[in-house]
Amino acid sequence: MSAPADRPVTALVPGVLALLPSYRSIEDPVADLRAACRAAVGRLGPRVRVVASPATGGSGAAVAAALVAEVGAEVVETGETGVLVVGNGSAKRTEKAPGHLDERAEAFDAALRADFSAAATDPALAADLWADTTCLADLPPLADADVLYDAAPFGVQYWVAVWPR
Repeated sequence: MSAPADRPVTALVPGVLALLPSYRSIEDPVADLRAACRAAVGRLGPRVRVVASPATGGSGAAVAAALVAEVGAEVVETGETGVLVVGNGSAKRTEKAPGHLDERAEAFDAALRADFSAAATDPALAADLWADTTCLADLPPLADADVLYDAAPFGVQYWVAVWPR
């Protein structure tokens, strides 16, 4: 299935604080994730509109702005832009996950993987699982995207994907 012609190029990245320049170290624990994010954001063009949940205290928007700057693009509010959506699946997939293990996490992430609007049907479960899904509901399915990253390091489900125009 192809995207509607009037939809801008859209990318999804997680709002992982480890992606911020101030969190870098000699060894990069998220090198693969960082490379995927840069590749995705680089496909959005020179002007990027960021869609991030205010529930994260601004960290998602900060990560997005840093990624946009790293690829030499500019964050804008209006006009012809690519769209960068910030969000992630559950943060309770393993014993060492930030939210500890919750047996519901893998099934929740599988449902999101199939249809991002699934998060909108049960926002209480998304909140219980520490999933940042507020901005995901309007995204097309991952099956329609070029998925650059799909993994759960640190027990948190992250996706990096691009939906072309």
